[in-house]
Amino acid sequence: MASISDSSKQSLLPSFLYSSSPNSFSLDRLLNANNPAFAASHSTKLDAPAPSSSPSIKTRTFMIASPNEPGKKIEMYSPQFYASCTFGGILSCGLTHMTVTPLDLVKCNMQIDPAKYKSISSGFGILLKEQGVRGFFRGWVPTLLGYSAQGACKFGFYEFFKKYYSDLAGPEYYAKYKTLIYLAGSASAEVIADIALCPFEAVKVRVQTQPGFARGLSDGLPKFVKSEGVLGLYKGIVPLWGRQIPYTMMKFASFETIVEMIYKYGIPTPKDQCSKSLQLGVSFAGGYVAGVFCAIVSHPADNLVSFLNNAKGATVGDAVKKLGLWGLFTRGLPLRIVMIGTLTGAQWGIYDAFKVFVGLPTTGGVAPAAAQLAEA
Repeated sequence: MASISDSSKQSLLPSFLYSSSPNSFSLDRLLNANNPAFAASHSTKLDAPAPSSSPSIKTRTFMIASPNEPGKKIEMYSPQFYASCTFGGILSCGLTHMTVTPLDLVKCNMQIDPAKYKSISSGFGILLKEQGVRGFFRGWVPTLLGYSAQGACKFGFYEFFKKYYSDLAGPEYYAKYKTLIYLAGSASAEVIADIALCPFEAVKVRVQTQPGFARGLSDGLPKFVKSEGVLGLYKGIVPLWGRQIPYTMMKFASFETIVEMIYKYGIPTPKDQCSKSLQLGVSFAGGYVAGVFCAIVSHPADNLVSFLNNAKGATVGDAVKKLGLWGLFTRGLPLRIVMIGTLTGAQWGIYDAFKVFVGLPTTGGVAPAAAQLAEA
């Protein structure tokens, strides 16, 4: 991944976002077209390449540095930084969840109809026999769109809240209670992320567990709204929070802790001296281990979400009565551990790969974070 040439990386990003050529089109010109101070400053730069000695004129730029201009990096905690993290979250969550749609489909059906879908292997066999190969990707559109929206909010707001709570705590308390800051930041981000995800999740579960209900999002969403109203799309929001908030708290806090321990005890070289490929390998490994913990912590609520979104008018009590407490904690768990472990590892790998691509450091490690936050 680190061997990608500079020219090929540059070609993947729109040139107007990062071009430093004075004759090139940039977002700065659009944003400051009617700003006389900017026009005068820009004209001066064209006439005299040397930097101005006066710091009084400051222009706001939203350009992302070109990957082949190593001197121009994205400033930490700047608008470009949060935009990059948000876009990285879209890629990491949307693509990975869409890829494991077949596993998710079998898991949901095992949770809803355990008498018919008794095991992972038999579940795949039944789906193949009844719906064919195309049936394995039923509901992929709401999965892609829903989890892309969730990923944008999850990662973007996590970085924002982590910085916000760290500033409130101060460097000394950040160093002492950083795990609590990771937990608080991830929980805050997930509350927002699930509001974006919930309508798509409701339609996805209905499409995947009720053959004939709809082919996908385009016909499933209006049919769902007609049947249960717009508020019906948020019927599962509380169980979704119950599933996703503990999951995300575990995902971020355990990942940060595991990665720190790997760099501290497992790798003799300081993180900033490690190759990018090694750093991304650490991100994937830390993400996979964190994903196993995530699956266990959030599984009971996952069973509830699937049950409530499948059965019209169902309540939490109905779910507990039908599944039982043991079933609530264990039904579909082995498959979910495999799915979520792989998913979480891949998400952290993709997220950090994108951060590296745009010139940002990977997440976690043993860098003096408190000092960095104090300076920011």
